[in-house]
Amino acid sequence: MRHAILAAFMAMSAVAALPAGAHKPKQDATGHPETVKPLFKHALPNVPGKALTAVEVSFPPGAEAAPHTHPKSAFLYAYVLSGQIVSAVDDAQPRVYRTGEGWYEAPGARHPVTRNPSKDTPARLLVVFITDPDEHQLVLPDRN
Repeated sequence: MRHAILAAFMAMSAVAALPAGAHKPKQDATGHPETVKPLFKHALPNVPGKALTAVEVSFPPGAEAAPHTHPKSAFLYAYVLSGQIVSAVDDAQPRVYRTGEGWYEAPGARHPVTRNPSKDTPARLLVVFITDPDEHQLVLPDRN
């Protein structure tokens, strides 16, 4: 399984940088300033009942994601492709992650803070999920 995750991660990390956006983040049609681009989804042949999904999440300067959780089956790893992201999982203190750094979230974790602290530089994340194969909604509204 580690080889499958590493291969997907290496393939996705070659995505080109996005140009800088406006100083004030714009919201998409869903009301979220960040955009999610699906990259890859495949059943894990050596782990029955699990699938690997990779997405790219782009944050314009100053953009902040709403507090959220992920499906109960979801284990994920987030890797900063460019820029900086302030993130906190569960009760941890917010931390700045820079290009080349990342964090993981265990199943059931709450993600109260995810934001781009820059006023002029966009940020991008590669997020790799391992979930049940029938999971389609990877981000769930925070119930707290």
